[in-house]
Amino acid sequence: MQVPDSPPDPGRRRFLRGLLGSTLALGTLGGVGVAQAYDFGTVREEAALPGLRSPLRVAFLTDLHYGLYIFGRQVRGWVDTANAARPDLVLLGGDFLDVRPSADPAPLLTELARLRAPLGVYAVWGNHDYGSFGAYDRGVLGQGVPGWAARREKVAAAFARAGITVLRNEGRAVRDDLWVGGVDDLWRGEPDVAAALAGAGEGQATLLLSHNPDVLPDLPRRVGLVLSGHTHGGQIRLPLLGAPVVPSKYGQRYAMGWVPGAHGTPGYVSRGLGVSGLPLRNLCPPEVTLLTLRPLPKADR
Repeated sequence: MQVPDSPPDPGRRRFLRGLLGSTLALGTLGGVGVAQAYDFGTVREEAALPGLRSPLRVAFLTDLHYGLYIFGRQVRGWVDTANAARPDLVLLGGDFLDVRPSADPAPLLTELARLRAPLGVYAVWGNHDYGSFGAYDRGVLGQGVPGWAARREKVAAAFARAGITVLRNEGRAVRDDLWVGGVDDLWRGEPDVAAALAGAGEGQATLLLSHNPDVLPDLPRRVGLVLSGHTHGGQIRLPLLGAPVVPSKYGQRYAMGWVPGAHGTPGYVSRGLGVSGLPLRNLCPPEVTLLTLRPLPKADR
């Protein structure tokens, strides 16, 4: 006996059409998000820096996250952009690595070694660097994999051979009128801002590198300028709402751009260059930051 065809189910058809539409929309949005994640731009900013006697051009690159979604080709483009600006000084804000502790950072350093600046290239570690050293591993009483601190020093030595000085709670007078300090990572390191600034002379301009901007409310004294990354600007931003998630205990306060710190210290938080979690960005493009810093006008000194 032939069974008659079942009558069409409009509800089922609507469900299938909706499911197909949602899948296509998510696929499209995901593709757009991936494209935004790799489409970096150049952000140019200017500011007056107390104590500076002549202008200074700084290239600031942070949050490269080499190893998971970022490879040599991307880093090469960032380095080329920084070099093309002919900076006086290059500063690197940490989270270089997103790799296993056994991974070799040599391919990354091959590209970073091409950075050129007459006043040098200086860097600080970020929390993902500590993860790549093995400091976050919970398998050994929560203390990290054996030898992670030695690996940190080994990687720092490799950076030095590539022409990059990593600053951990220390600084350098890179010019008679300029002190550059670098502080250890706030989440996993042992940050000491006072130590990073201890060598700065009276009246000397000060630049402080801190991977995490959450140091800004607790600065022991005024700093000329603090440069940070870490937040990626939230990485995913929504119209009108901003970033739903920012890796800061202050929420969106330090998500990106110019922000205030203690004692009237200005901070600049870069959106960074790489990605973390998923290789997606939305309304939050990666940036190479080029800063032109000028002496204070005579009337304000």
